[in-house]
Amino acid sequence: MKGLRMGIVRLIRRTWRLLKIAFIMGLGATVAVVAIGIVYLTSQADLSPWHTATLEEDFKADSDVSTFADYQALEDRLFRELDDKVTKPVNWSSRDQINRFQPGSVSNPARWPRNWNRSFVLEAADPKASVLLLHGMSDSPYSLRSVGRVLHDRGMTVLGLRLPGHGTAPSSLLDITWQDMFAATELSVRYLHDLAPDRPIYIVGYSNGATLGVLYALKQVDAPDSPQVSRVSLLSPAIGITPAAAYAPWLIKLGHILGLQKLAWSSVLPEYDPFKYSSFTVNAGYVTYELTRQVQLALDMLEAEGKLADIPPIQGFSSVVDATVRPPDLVAKLFNRLPENGSELILFDINRAIADTPLFSFDSQAILKPLTSDPDHAYTIHVVTNLDTKNAKVGQKSFAPAARHPVTSPLNLSWPGDVYSLSHIALPFTADDPLYGHIRQPQISALQLGALVLRGEKTVLNIPASDILRSHWNPFHAHMLDEMARFFQAGRTNPAQD
Repeated sequence: MKGLRMGIVRLIRRTWRLLKIAFIMGLGATVAVVAIGIVYLTSQADLSPWHTATLEEDFKADSDVSTFADYQALEDRLFRELDDKVTKPVNWSSRDQINRFQPGSVSNPARWPRNWNRSFVLEAADPKASVLLLHGMSDSPYSLRSVGRVLHDRGMTVLGLRLPGHGTAPSSLLDITWQDMFAATELSVRYLHDLAPDRPIYIVGYSNGATLGVLYALKQVDAPDSPQVSRVSLLSPAIGITPAAAYAPWLIKLGHILGLQKLAWSSVLPEYDPFKYSSFTVNAGYVTYELTRQVQLALDMLEAEGKLADIPPIQGFSSVVDATVRPPDLVAKLFNRLPENGSELILFDINRAIADTPLFSFDSQAILKPLTSDPDHAYTIHVVTNLDTKNAKVGQKSFAPAARHPVTSPLNLSWPGDVYSLSHIALPFTADDPLYGHIRQPQISALQLGALVLRGEKTVLNIPASDILRSHWNPFHAHMLDEMARFFQAGRTNPAQD
């Protein structure tokens, strides 16, 4: 018995030593990862005034702003503050000719006929519906400008909202919250309702704005007295992002403790785009993560209350390959949870005429096959894909709810010869977009990022080579807008008005 006790004691001691060793090794690995992260983040370019300026006039959830007119007045003061705190204090040089904040530079938004960093309203004389446009994180109202114009041409009143934290300086993303953005969304829906109380309201959301649109549609179920949105259309929706974004607050706190401002930035880049921040804050990623979490919490609550059937129809557009968000999460965390209510998902496949070769590592069938072979989906699935792998011509394969076999429709469209896929940022933009398209528009923009082709050594440019390689425009944009208009038409309270 004594020997047994001694053996147990030795086993406990050995186990305790092993646990201590494992703890020390784990702690050491964690410290090493944090140290490497700190070295990487602090090795970025020096911060400029647009990374450090505090703009007080931006909208917050607790701002004393109750109408959209108040919101626009606040926005006027905000842009004057931007000029005073960022533009005027800088001693500009010739090297700043692609800096959006330098007056007269090729990237300055003031060179455009309209500053699309600002909220805009396109009113229809006798609107068939009202549409709220919600742009993505680090973007501006410009990103949904062409979508808004087409919908307005089709008889709808359109509000392109500048979300808080956007359109000014990237420093505005340092302390923005999802509540600020959601409060601005609520205010805008109320404005559209008051403009045309007897007309349906739709939301078009891009990326982070898509998540906001979904969240509003879910929360309105338990708020029947609030203005109701009839349908929501999503472009490159951010429903699932990397879980690492959840740890952003700890990194930000560590930066405050160590006095390292750069730890608040995941990237510090030249601000060469007039309508989108190039630099990105750690907090911005966390806000998107929080929004995706709020969507899941809202879905859980509606499911527990037995109210999923009250969710309005949702339409989603996504490339099957997306380096910013996770398309499988769009399926698993949103569409597979929706009731059979007329929702639909449109996926843009890769260009199989050139992408089904050993040069490409991505297999879109890993996403498409499980999705299209599952007969239990309660929504319609459309896949825009090559009619055959030897041809750039595309068609649309449509799987109705519970259908095992698709209906294929030719689209009279083809992949451009040098494009192998769409991208997260490409969906909202046309081929002739004066900033992101490949058809040059020098009378509008002196800088056309979608047509920029530079060749040389990869270590020379200040702009990441991947930003130039990435597809900026959507060759199927017109088809996407037709599908969106059809979807909205199906939700009209009185379609006979047309």
